[in-house]
Amino acid sequence: MNCLCCHEEIIIELDWANFLFPPKSSKLCDNCKRQMTLLHGNRCNRCSRVTEDKICDDCLRWQRYYDGVDVLEYNYSVYTYSSFMQDLIAKWKYRGDYELGTVFEDSYSTFFQKAFASIKDAVIIPIPLSMERLHERCFNQAEMLASFLSLKKMNILSRTHGEKQSKKSRNERIYSENPFILQEKLNNPVILVDDIYTTGTTLRHAAKLLKDAGCPEVYSYTLIRG
Repeated sequence: MNCLCCHEEIIIELDWANFLFPPKSSKLCDNCKRQMTLLHGNRCNRCSRVTEDKICDDCLRWQRYYDGVDVLEYNYSVYTYSSFMQDLIAKWKYRGDYELGTVFEDSYSTFFQKAFASIKDAVIIPIPLSMERLHERCFNQAEMLASFLSLKKMNILSRTHGEKQSKKSRNERIYSENPFILQEKLNNPVILVDDIYTTGTTLRHAAKLLKDAGCPEVYSYTLIRG
């Protein structure tokens, strides 16, 4: 089998241990797996940014922006946004390599239990793409990530088309109009799912709509902390 990322052949060295108990087949070679760096060390309790502060300056600004009460309870992210991860996400998300996303399944489902085990009756809502963006990419990466999780999923958000977030400055993102439309009210806690937390604007736009419609708590779970 070849590595889904670099396409090099994956060679498993045989010994008595894996001869008697064959290991689960790997989708990445050891070199690529080593470059997928998990977030570690102290992190912001609100957004998962690596910092010694319990609440980072960015989250304190968001708190002030929302008159003292952030609409997002907290975000938990799994990986750091290294240059390797940037290339990996580009292949998966922008170049339509759907199968590549399966390399995240084990870690994404495992850390979900760690981060959200105490949240009762929660519903997962993947962040939607606009119809135009979905046509370009052929799949929604957030929906794929959500499929790795065992809780109930609902697609009750839709999104208007606009300029890509990656092309906007930080201030342009923060002060942009809310692109989401809520199609159904929900009284359960919600865990929003997306691939990357950068400024937190996209997630907070969605959280604001849900909270205004009566949702008691909104959390987010992202693959990468940018």
